[in-house]
Amino acid sequence: MKKIYAITLLFVAAIGFAQNTTTSTQAIPTGYYNAATGTGYTLKTQLYNIIQAHTTISYSPGLWNLYVTSDKRADGKVWDIYSSCNFTFGTGAGGNQDQGSGGTSECQFFNKEHTFPKSWFNNTSSQMYSDPFHVMPTDKKVNSERGNLAYGIVGTATYTSTNGTKKGNNVAPNAPAGMTVFEPTDEYKGDIARNYFYMATCYQNLIAGWKNNNPNGALFLDGTNTRVYEQWALDMLYSWHVADPVSDKEIARNDAIYAVQHNRNPFIDHPEYVLTIWGPALSTAQFDVFASISVYPNPSNNHKINIQTEQILDEIKLINVNGQLMQEIKNPNAQNNTYTLENLPSGFYFLKLTSDNQSTTKKVLVN
Repeated sequence: MKKIYAITLLFVAAIGFAQNTTTSTQAIPTGYYNAATGTGYTLKTQLYNIIQAHTTISYSPGLWNLYVTSDKRADGKVWDIYSSCNFTFGTGAGGNQDQGSGGTSECQFFNKEHTFPKSWFNNTSSQMYSDPFHVMPTDKKVNSERGNLAYGIVGTATYTSTNGTKKGNNVAPNAPAGMTVFEPTDEYKGDIARNYFYMATCYQNLIAGWKNNNPNGALFLDGTNTRVYEQWALDMLYSWHVADPVSDKEIARNDAIYAVQHNRNPFIDHPEYVLTIWGPALSTAQFDVFASISVYPNPSNNHKINIQTEQILDEIKLINVNGQLMQEIKNPNAQNNTYTLENLPSGFYFLKLTSDNQSTTKKVLVN
């Protein structure tokens, strides 16, 4: 039987922005983005000119030394996006840094993961080989399981890590058939997406030539220096960017890298740049797993949205186009057979609905 639930949610702009998931202050140098005045791929080139000339950090010990500042959790342990292990910085007794052997099971050692695989760009002497914006500390065993697989959305997992990162067949909408992919846990999908938008921008003078370096990369890259990613991949990355907004962790990491490498990830400083650049290239395909969900009226002319679904919703999130979390409602109660969101400020939003560990995102326009 179809179940329709109701809850009234009051939104005001001041409260919404106060609940933004980021609270840290970004240390953006005065005037750093003054030349970023365009839209579309013009803006992308302007950002390339701002960030591409940067200091090269050595792969070792430069990255190891940086991670102690850029990737330290509040408890002093290593911030690993692929596992929930409690790694300690350093080598030898008491340290878990990769020492060249071991790492055959999870939580033994952490090493350096090219989230954008090095075999895709196939140039170990270039700046990108040790660029910490995409080279991150991760569990050595899980890193090995990933190899140079593309990121995607896993249907049936053949491997799952301690934090839910998994490997398996790709079920991302419109992706090529038969792909085996690697899916990070939801908490870090936005981080990964912003890594990839950074790579598309910082190395736009080179990235068009990388498509055929590796079979997995060939299914993800489109062979241009503008859109850069195949349509299915671009749509997926953008959905991750929106669903997992910029966090305090990313802001602090951006600042720490800038202090050493002397460039920044503009998509952490200005999440809205993603839509400004790639908006026209985005597909209208939705990442829906709930065929029965209906959101109406859309667009709304009365600042009200209704949600009808056969699923029992565990969570509702309203996210603006800048990636800011405007409202989060966990375990909403059933009332009067429909979810009703009222008093919504005018704007374009993404409505993320979660049920039984699966989620769907709907575009919502409020006039």
